[in-house]
Amino acid sequence: MKMHQFSRTYKPPFKNSIPNYIDIHLKKVSLKKRLLKYLRRRLYIFIRDQNKLEVFEILEEHKKILWINMSAPSLGDSLMDLSSRILLKNRQVDLFTNKKNSQIYDSDLIFKNIYTNLKKVPKSNYDLVIIDSFSTRSMRIKSYLAKKTQYVGIFGYFNGPEINRTLFSFFQMNSLLGDIYRENEIKNLAKNSLNLSEKDEAIVNNIVPKNFISFVLGGEWGYKTYERWEEVISKVVANDKEIFIVLLGSKNANDISKKILKKFPNHNIFNFIDKLSFNQTAGVIKKSKVVFCCDGGLMHAANALNTKNITLFARLAPEMLITKKADSIQLYDNEDVNNISSDAVFLKYSEISNFSDSHLLDE
Repeated sequence: MKMHQFSRTYKPPFKNSIPNYIDIHLKKVSLKKRLLKYLRRRLYIFIRDQNKLEVFEILEEHKKILWINMSAPSLGDSLMDLSSRILLKNRQVDLFTNKKNSQIYDSDLIFKNIYTNLKKVPKSNYDLVIIDSFSTRSMRIKSYLAKKTQYVGIFGYFNGPEINRTLFSFFQMNSLLGDIYRENEIKNLAKNSLNLSEKDEAIVNNIVPKNFISFVLGGEWGYKTYERWEEVISKVVANDKEIFIVLLGSKNANDISKKILKKFPNHNIFNFIDKLSFNQTAGVIKKSKVVFCCDGGLMHAANALNTKNITLFARLAPEMLITKKADSIQLYDNEDVNNISSDAVFLKYSEISNFSDSHLLDE
């Protein structure tokens, strides 16, 4: 084994520096554990007869491409990992991913076909395969669908260290394309993207008020689930009793939404908790003047759709999750978003609001 190959587990495969916690990872995870994971992946690639098919560039003749993305566990991770697809706009690109993540690309401008079932993908129909990572699952899918087709990796063997996934995706894609953009150009381009269907936009247009702000409630992880939105809404309503507010989130936000509706029975609050698809919820966010949220999939949707957002982060610093293109105002705590006061959140809101007529500035 060549040690320069093992270094690919913790060194990005491009020359550019981006926000990361690589040093923390190397201190926390033993060399033995990292080495064993790497060797397992290397061995599996040999077993699947894929060891001689890896290439390190996307050429002009690579017109038909299959992108396998199975290592993004959440909708937000998927948006970040696939963000650089916009650099492939002149090629035919199909996506193979899981059912949960596939929904957000139904009307995508780059992906022509979205597959979640191996049996429905036309085998050996591609000039090149892009693989998210060299995990055994992704390599198994690749070898089944395009056994003899060359492939490139986005994360490749890189595994474990926290890193800005959007910038990683863009810089790696740029490298594979022959560094067609300079570093500052990539940083100006790098952002998540999301295209909504006409049907979803029509549904949204029929249910939202004209001018409103949104709150994304609930969450899967306690340390980034803000329990004090009720306090923030109290301050917002006290400042402007006529303001329209929309509540967004999945079923884990039902309890907090009920408390908010009970506390503000006579205010203009619309409750869409657990009533819309992800893309429809993103459509509501797109029409919002401002969205309040924590780090999560809908935060990434807000940034993809260029909606101004006030976002609360914990443990992972904001620069690890967003790019300079995001219209985002961030508040951060090292341990838990609930350590951020409602006063601090409202202050950020007041800074971007015009209270001369007690309404948010129109665009």
